[in-house]
Amino acid sequence: MRPILATLLASLMAASAQQPVPQQPPAAPKGPYKFGVTTQLVVVDIFARDKNGKPIENLKPSDFTVTEDGKPQQIKVFQYQRMEETAEPPMPEPALKPRAAEAAPAAAVKTLEASVVKPVTARQIAPARPGEIKYKDRRLMVMFFDLIGMPIQDQMRAQGSALKFIKTQMTPSDLMAIMTFSTDLKLVEDFTDDRDQLTRDVKNLVIGEGSDMANTVSDDSAEDAGAAFTQDDTEFNIFNTDRQLAALESAVKMLASLAEKKALVYFASGMSKTGVDNEAQLRATINAAIRSNVAFYPIDARGLMASAPLGDATKGSPGGQGMYSGSSARSATGNFQSQQETLFTLAADTGGKALLDSNDLAMGIVQAQKDISSYYIVGYYSTNAALDGHYRRIKVAVNKDLSAKLDYRTGYFASKEFKKFDSSDKERQLQEALMLGDPITDISGAMEVDYFRLARDRYFVPVEVKIPGSELQLARHGGAESTRLDFIGQVKDAKGEIKGNVRDFVEVKLKGEAALRLAERPLAYDTGFTLPPGVYTMKFLARDNETGKIGTFEHKFAIPDLTTDQRLLPISSVVLSNQREALSAAVYTAEKDKKLLASNPLVQDNQKLIPSVTRVFKKAQDMYVYLETYEPSAETTQPIVATVSFYRGKVKAFETDPLVVKEGLDAKSKALPVRFSVPLGKLQPGKYDCQVSVLNPAEKKFNFWRAAMWVLP
Repeated sequence: MRPILATLLASLMAASAQQPVPQQPPAAPKGPYKFGVTTQLVVVDIFARDKNGKPIENLKPSDFTVTEDGKPQQIKVFQYQRMEETAEPPMPEPALKPRAAEAAPAAAVKTLEASVVKPVTARQIAPARPGEIKYKDRRLMVMFFDLIGMPIQDQMRAQGSALKFIKTQMTPSDLMAIMTFSTDLKLVEDFTDDRDQLTRDVKNLVIGEGSDMANTVSDDSAEDAGAAFTQDDTEFNIFNTDRQLAALESAVKMLASLAEKKALVYFASGMSKTGVDNEAQLRATINAAIRSNVAFYPIDARGLMASAPLGDATKGSPGGQGMYSGSSARSATGNFQSQQETLFTLAADTGGKALLDSNDLAMGIVQAQKDISSYYIVGYYSTNAALDGHYRRIKVAVNKDLSAKLDYRTGYFASKEFKKFDSSDKERQLQEALMLGDPITDISGAMEVDYFRLARDRYFVPVEVKIPGSELQLARHGGAESTRLDFIGQVKDAKGEIKGNVRDFVEVKLKGEAALRLAERPLAYDTGFTLPPGVYTMKFLARDNETGKIGTFEHKFAIPDLTTDQRLLPISSVVLSNQREALSAAVYTAEKDKKLLASNPLVQDNQKLIPSVTRVFKKAQDMYVYLETYEPSAETTQPIVATVSFYRGKVKAFETDPLVVKEGLDAKSKALPVRFSVPLGKLQPGKYDCQVSVLNPAEKKFNFWRAAMWVLP
């Protein structure tokens, strides 16, 4: 996917040529003044032990002294969590299936269970209110299965170890949650102690999902696949590792509202890093875990490995001189150690422990279980309300027992206002928002996705996003008003695989009346993809860089294979518009590649047809209609007859004269453009169904398209 064009409505520029509107003095504020205050609840989990390592109980809030950057803090939340250490009896093995005579009662029970069964997946961990201790005397652990970080054999090993722990090693204090990550982050099960439900969840994991995305290398240790030269995998590894770390960051943020200590058991086959390229996201993930009172317990699902110098039977041998110089073996060893080092860093920096080089993977879960013993939950509202993102140091002491050994987090990073975000913060914000399952509606807008045939198995897909100008806040610079809009998007196919992405920004500068009238007009951004036929989901985000507001636009669309159905006349999407714009007059152009620009059928003679995403028109306007018909086997143009009709209910309100298209067939795509310009003055204001009908008299083929539209006075 490559972006091809970004434009703003030319009417904004045209408005600047008109007479300026006299500036009115700002109105005095009405009503009572409002005062705001920012408070931040800081929760610290404290493990207090005596000199023998046993938990110290019966301490009170007055027994603790808590300071932040040397300033005393008043304790507002206080509770002691007492954990059970003895495992429950092992789960019995499932009974044999009943005989035919006994099947009816079992079927009735199954029907009853089905009526109260919970959804397969949930969006978020059930949150707690600020200061609430939701799970009294319970140990909270999350099993996180990174499916894109494990090949199939490691996924099976992780699944078996999780089942072993659930069946034989859970205690009455344990509450388990299950998360997975493949194409996106999924919460499979919220915290529960139902071992039967947890067993079903783990058994239902799709083994093999995402395994083709597992760690790859591109150095001397890479296997020789005998393929032609392709782009280096380094860029893919950076993106893949950042996605894994961002998924962990999103997971710990789900857990942030729970004041209790949490352990996240992370199943993966190591985690590759590319130099310092992943350091920013790694730091962000660790910081988010510390703020959320989450400790990572990574488990290397590969277990204890005995690696051959040139690799084992799971991959082809490397090629080139590295086989003989020893660099292949050195690279393989270095990659393995680097992958484990990342897991060790996640654990060490958050207070957890990594299980490496062990075939009993369940030991890693048991380690997390043992580390969360009885502890105190202490919370205070920080006296430093500044949202500056700086590190705050925490110090805790027990007043009456100076020999007590305390284990707690020694500090945290404060929240940060958007105005103080650096470039890394802003980029992470967009990546996190893109991964969320729920939409963000700080900025409203609409999106249109169309398709036009380029070849038998290739279609050009233009994407148009419109945002109301009233949603944006412009900053003043040197007498002009400007703003920057960031855009990020992904196209996924029906399997959830990413088939295209876009990352772009627009700098908009307006003067005079054009800036004043921005609130009355929309801003438009468009980009394009080249895709084969299929079903896709487009997710697109826009952010105003002055305020940090984000809007999410998601659209599911299908690209039909226009060569399969020979009964109907093949046609493209139909674009309705009320504006053509010269490319030279655009406020912003994202891509000036002439080859890419030529792929867009909406661009002709250096003019761009702007789709009306909302399909709302005024009586005084002309409505432009554009579509393409396709004649794959034709060498010359076969005449086409087309009409545009407007219906109110079942009554035809207006129909254009038939348009006969006799020339214009494209020699490569076999596309024949059809263009209308329809005056709307004859239509009364209201809602209509617009129908475009196309007929090929020679082949006796017909097709039509219909959609709702609105006409305003």
